[in-house]
Amino acid sequence: MTELDLKPGDVVVIRAFDDVPEHLFLVDEVFEDCVTGTALTGPLAGEYGEPALDLIVRVVSDA
Repeated sequence: MTELDLKPGDVVVIRAFDDVPEHLFLVDEVFEDCVTGTALTGPLAGEYGEPALDLIVRVVSDA
C-alpha cells in the first residue's frame, strides 16, 4: 500500500470488513498504526472508531 499523508480532518474510505460495507470516515487523530474518528456513512454512521491504517483505501478530501 502507498504511504498516505493523513491528518486530522481528512475524510477517508474504509474498506469493507466483517459485515460492514465500505464507508467514509472522518479522521480525528493519526497514530502510527491507526486513526481515530467517526464513521460518516454506512451502518456505523455517527459511531467512534479506531480503524487500522491498512483498512484505509484512499483519502477522499483533505483537511
